[in-house]
Amino acid sequence: MSTTRYSRTDPRLGRFALRPLDPEHDAALLHGWVTHPKAAFWLMQGQTEAQVAAAYREIAEHPAHEAFLGLVEDRPAFLVERYDPARVELVGLYPAEPGDVGMHFLCAPTDSPVHGFTLAVITTVLDFLFEDPAVHRVVVEPDLRNTAVQRLNAAVGFEPAGPIRKPEKEALLSFCTRAQFAAATGPGGAA
Repeated sequence: MSTTRYSRTDPRLGRFALRPLDPEHDAALLHGWVTHPKAAFWLMQGQTEAQVAAAYREIAEHPAHEAFLGLVEDRPAFLVERYDPARVELVGLYPAEPGDVGMHFLCAPTDSPVHGFTLAVITTVLDFLFEDPAVHRVVVEPDLRNTAVQRLNAAVGFEPAGPIRKPEKEALLSFCTRAQFAAATGPGGAA
């Protein structure tokens, strides 16, 4: 199994870690997550386990796209994708800048939600991305209808740039710089 690439300790919820996703080993787990009704915006409803494994194999083989399994206290709890928006997902849809990195994240469905968990996840993800000194700005493109994630994005410093049309959805292009993230999550910030 792959080793941990990043970890941080949330003062309330414990140790959060990221390890590279293994498309074969993690396929059954991911299938349950990405096809769950709560993951409708992930756009994988109706996919088989083999199709989910194939989609993540494609990501693993792409030089500008990576996927990670998020762990909380060593238990799988969320999924993260990191990509180069000038080469994947947003090609030609906005003026990409050097230091831009794209991100998607998905929390595992649960019948026992923990208050503040999703905020801790997105904080972990941005902290991981900004750990790379080459990253200056994180780019996201959530579905326009996904107002819950838009509120969450705002809580960690994202500012909307406006709607864009992708082949699969109408999205809200948003950006978060290192300084915006620090201001939102530092002393007195939301996170």
